[in-house]
Amino acid sequence: MDELTALSNITLKDLPSGVRVPHYDRSVLSAGIVHIGLGNFHRAHQAWYLHRLMDAGLCHDWAIIGAGVRANDAQQRERLIAQDCLTTLIELDPSGMSAEISGSMIDFLPVEEGNQALIKRMAQPDIRIVSLTVTEGGYYIDPSSGGFDASHPDIVYDSQNPTHPKTAFGAMVAALKLRREKGLGPFTGLSCDNLQGNGTILKRAVVGLAGMSDPDLATWIEDQCTFPNSMVDCIVPATGPKELELVHSFGIDDKAPVTHENFRQWVIEDDFCAGRPDWDKVGATLSGDVHEYEAMKLRILNGGHQMIAVPADLLGIDTISGAMAHDGIRAMLQKIISQEVAPNVKSVPNMAPLDYLQLIERRFSNPEIVDTTRRVAFDGSSRQTGFIVPSIRDALAGGQPVDGLALMSALWARYCLAQREDGSAIAPNDPYWDELQIVAHAAQNNPIAWLEMRKYYGDLSENAVFSSAFAHWYEVLAREGVEAALSAYNSDQVPAV
Repeated sequence: MDELTALSNITLKDLPSGVRVPHYDRSVLSAGIVHIGLGNFHRAHQAWYLHRLMDAGLCHDWAIIGAGVRANDAQQRERLIAQDCLTTLIELDPSGMSAEISGSMIDFLPVEEGNQALIKRMAQPDIRIVSLTVTEGGYYIDPSSGGFDASHPDIVYDSQNPTHPKTAFGAMVAALKLRREKGLGPFTGLSCDNLQGNGTILKRAVVGLAGMSDPDLATWIEDQCTFPNSMVDCIVPATGPKELELVHSFGIDDKAPVTHENFRQWVIEDDFCAGRPDWDKVGATLSGDVHEYEAMKLRILNGGHQMIAVPADLLGIDTISGAMAHDGIRAMLQKIISQEVAPNVKSVPNMAPLDYLQLIERRFSNPEIVDTTRRVAFDGSSRQTGFIVPSIRDALAGGQPVDGLALMSALWARYCLAQREDGSAIAPNDPYWDELQIVAHAAQNNPIAWLEMRKYYGDLSENAVFSSAFAHWYEVLAREGVEAALSAYNSDQVPAV
């Protein structure tokens, strides 16, 4: 379109008739939630559920206040404040696109050193939930023990500077201290990140950090606050030039649009100490069995994402749908999940593991979702540890084969050599990229050196079944390349152990 309408409250009435706009009066909304880490996923998922509740005339006192603790969050704040915190959500479906304006967010706090604005806002009595999407690598988990990493420099800093912390968890602790002092009561901490037991992990981080400087406060938080576990699911690509062109095709000038697939799922443990919106009235599931939903999604969808993204990027395939169009990669995904992962995943209501595999195959294959293999392969140090290694351990314990999971681990080692099959360089793609590269190069002479990174693999280097399979596939990759390794695995040419 030649003329674009700049997105704002006053221009909602001027948007094209095919764009769904909020049916509620945003001027009467009041806050109930502070959300930390306001990226694309939150706006396409949790904020959308609340937006649809508001559209139904409900929960107008639960609006979202956005927040961030990283310097680059300030740029996101500028973009969203300029358009009254509205977001264009573009649903990408092979049958056609649609656009909807979400208005459940009403403010974005200043991003500043010491997080004073964030602490002050979370300490106000109207805030009853503090939710987070800070990525699975942002919870200060000690990869070797799985516990809270109290020795991390950021955590040590916050424990020594509790009134001017660096981290989201330090800000939560400082706000809870103010609430206790003022007699305002607790809030619920709600993680919306891809971690099994994410609420338990969030509680451990908040209580653990509080205990380093104020043990009495830590006890109060543990006794009074709640941290429900939840499972979140929706494929939401990063926003780039293509997404900006898409929003322009709807006649909208939105500096921070979000594209997403036509699927959402949110399963939440109903454990909220200060109340909650009625998310279940717009499709969320309240369940006492969140763990089983989490396990299915993390092992099959998130693990499956790693299984296809890493070899695809090595082969120069840019997108997830492109990876699914590669016969060898798709066959590997099907075989690993069905033989090595699904046997240790329980069914949930209305969904068995192999049915879920078919669902994610369709979702991954959606050509309208331009999700890059590089984005999905990012942060393997957290994602391999969280999504692949648990399946390895369960398969070994259950007597299932681990050849495909060993191949997946060898592919990650190959990926961290930072060179594709065509010789092009893979730019740094992990917070620990330099360290991973050093070990990946050492593994060229001794493949088991890769498995000896105990903070990722624990004692798996000492398991003869897995280490033998890993060494076999590492050598196949080094000698014959990715295509040959995929072909050998899919043809049952696996090592004898």
